[in-house]
Amino acid sequence: MTSTWIPLKTGPRPQADRMAVAAFVCGLVGILVFNVFFGPCAVLFGVLALARGTIRRLRAWLGVAFGVIDLVLLVVLSSVDGTVSWHL
Repeated sequence: MTSTWIPLKTGPRPQADRMAVAAFVCGLVGILVFNVFFGPCAVLFGVLALARGTIRRLRAWLGVAFGVIDLVLLVVLSSVDGTVSWHL
């Protein structure tokens, strides 16, 4: 059985495309767990991907948006709980 190499659809800067996907994934994961870490990572990766000219602009913007939501969620739930760590 022979496998053929199928090229991925990426733009001129594949690292920026991977950063956009990483921003999106970090933002989604951060909503559920450990948002104090994943929120800033999502914002950072999303902004860097946009600055480097990714073709996956929607994923980068969603990563930034989810990262901001992560941080807002952390602030709101921490203020309700009265501690830096929170749990539901």
